[in-house]
Amino acid sequence: MAHKKGQGSSRNGRDSNPQFRGIKLYSGQAVETGGIIVRQVGSKFFAGFNTRMGRDWTVYAVQPGTVRFAGRKVHVDKA
Repeated sequence: MAHKKGQGSSRNGRDSNPQFRGIKLYSGQAVETGGIIVRQVGSKFFAGFNTRMGRDWTVYAVQPGTVRFAGRKVHVDKA
């Protein structure tokens, strides 16, 4: 009988947590101040009116209103 474990058990078992990226609110949906609209890697979408881009490229609202996509820009129209 072996006195040591097999070689696979100690080297496996690591996995990173999911990042949950993507579009969180679509055009026409309501958003509150600070609400995340897009989580992304890199600048696929850019901040437009009443939105800002975080340091991890997250686009979020700075005013409450309605989300609107215009090409690659994300806007929030005031309610």
